[in-house]
Amino acid sequence: MDLIEVMESNATCRSYKPDPVPDSVLQAAFDAARFGPQGGNRQPIRWVVVRDPKTKKQLKEWYLGPWTAYIANARKGAINIGASSRLLDRADNFAHHLDEVPAIVVVCAHIASLHVTDPDFDRPSVVGGASIYPCVQNFLLACRNLGLGTALTTLLCAFEPQVKELLSIPADFLTAAHIAVGYPAEPFPKKLKRRPVEEIVFAERFGVPMLGR
Repeated sequence: MDLIEVMESNATCRSYKPDPVPDSVLQAAFDAARFGPQGGNRQPIRWVVVRDPKTKKQLKEWYLGPWTAYIANARKGAINIGASSRLLDRADNFAHHLDEVPAIVVVCAHIASLHVTDPDFDRPSVVGGASIYPCVQNFLLACRNLGLGTALTTLLCAFEPQVKELLSIPADFLTAAHIAVGYPAEPFPKKLKRRPVEEIVFAERFGVPMLGR
């Protein structure tokens, strides 16, 4: 597939076929993922592929805790996520069937290999993810190119100590995301809906449109 086509059609997949994903297909996706840009080429990321039904069920049970609170607030309008009731229903169904997804990939990162430059600001630190999430995005795009659907979530990161113990993740690693992976039960969209470039790209100063000046 053309790279732009892959990017424009890589929707979050919330419904999967039960078909297992072969090791060779996952290997191809991980092979592409490792070429994401990383500070100093320190390559901090490790991946854990979870297929065991009991382990997936435990991950689902932890996931449902924060998810239940999140969707309840979304449905009553306490948080505005811009999602339709149909989308919320699909996301809720995904959460309650997370253990049925063929594979859950746990993204881990070596803490000492992350160069965090924004820990002292009065906001959540995000800079450490600069050496993590480009590789994660590479993995998502590679999966799409291979016909796999994916769903990226960080809700389970709230249970990092439990997940690390369950999966024998070393103490000097963190968990950065969890990715559901499998063959989609529905066709991929041809193109996702996003804000136009004119609304999100500025020239020289925030709020000054780059286009149409």
